[in-house]
Amino acid sequence: MTQSPVRILGLSGEYRSTSKSGMLVNHALDYARSKGAEIIFWDCALKPLPFVGEDGCWENENVKEFQSLASSCDGFLICSPEYHGTMSGVMKNTFDWLYDKHVGGKPFGLMSTLGGMQNSNTLNHMRIMLRWLHAWPVPEQLAIGRVKDAFSEDGKLIDADVEMRLHSLVDSVLDTCALFALKSE
Repeated sequence: MTQSPVRILGLSGEYRSTSKSGMLVNHALDYARSKGAEIIFWDCALKPLPFVGEDGCWENENVKEFQSLASSCDGFLICSPEYHGTMSGVMKNTFDWLYDKHVGGKPFGLMSTLGGMQNSNTLNHMRIMLRWLHAWPVPEQLAIGRVKDAFSEDGKLIDADVEMRLHSLVDSVLDTCALFALKSE
């Protein structure tokens, strides 16, 4: 019997996939694909999610598609820029549409980008949020400070150590997905 590939959903806390957070998620997804995963990137610029509570938001087609997609995925790779010491409003609003029934018991790889010095504020806030959703952030995490200097002109990560840490984070998510799949058999 052939097992289907692990499905990994990438989420960025910025509207453009070409933003630094979007670039980092896409690097992580590319590596996951190279390890045999099926990858999906939810682009909030192409399929925006309304603010929770807006008129008609509960019937929004993007919301329904997003929730269904999240339910169908095995794991997640997410990155938010840090704004004023926490995750972006885009990232928070994205997660405001998800519940335990969509992401509970699923592994998450957490990343953040910062314009200044590296810290873990955003990563810690995302961990707290995911705990409330009964999700499983893996122990590995990645924060990239001074992010404007982290990528080459052709969009590649400059620091080999950062790329190695990114690979470790993705490997941990994929390994956790495999462990959870074994447990459910």
